[in-house]
Amino acid sequence: MCKGLAALPATCLKSAKDIKHKIGFLLQKAEPVQEQKPVKEKEKPAVEKSSAPIDTEKWKSSFNNLVNNDVGRAAFTAFLKSEFSQENIEFWVACEDFKRTPAAEMQAKAKQIFKQFIDVDSMNEVNLDSATREETLRNLEKCDVTCFDEAQSKIFTLMEKDSYRRFLKSKLFLDLSQPCRDEKHCGLERKGTFTEINHCLLSHCA
Repeated sequence: MCKGLAALPATCLKSAKDIKHKIGFLLQKAEPVQEQKPVKEKEKPAVEKSSAPIDTEKWKSSFNNLVNNDVGRAAFTAFLKSEFSQENIEFWVACEDFKRTPAAEMQAKAKQIFKQFIDVDSMNEVNLDSATREETLRNLEKCDVTCFDEAQSKIFTLMEKDSYRRFLKSKLFLDLSQPCRDEKHCGLERKGTFTEINHCLLSHCA
């Protein structure tokens, strides 16, 4: 006949409680493992979808597609650095940034861009004819979003007709166009920050 829990020694009750506690702990510990499996399966496509966007076919279809894509522009910049002509894309990017500058800050930023890229013997002088250089200097007086339009257009055309064509034939572009076969492509096809991708591209061209 069962005499109930009260008839059991105190040590037995303590042992039973300890066992119950351990079983409960193990069950709680095991539950997240069971729940994680379907979560990981659901998240897997999202990770693949967020991989670095490397669409070389679009880059090849037009220079505009290339420079307006973050990774494409980074790849092109890395290529220009290998040719010591990165000032062209840096000037183009500076002009794009200038267009988003608040009106109160435009004058100062315009002078800085002119001094860095356009002024004769400037630190990163771009290849502009004297007429465009003088026109841009006059534009500094009114200083609106169109201030560098002509100069930027000239440099864009210069890159499109010259550097861009060589870039499409470069080892960097051809490597990026190949499907990923192994782990030796610096993780360009895998998820990564833009800084990491940019660093990898620069290393590739070094």
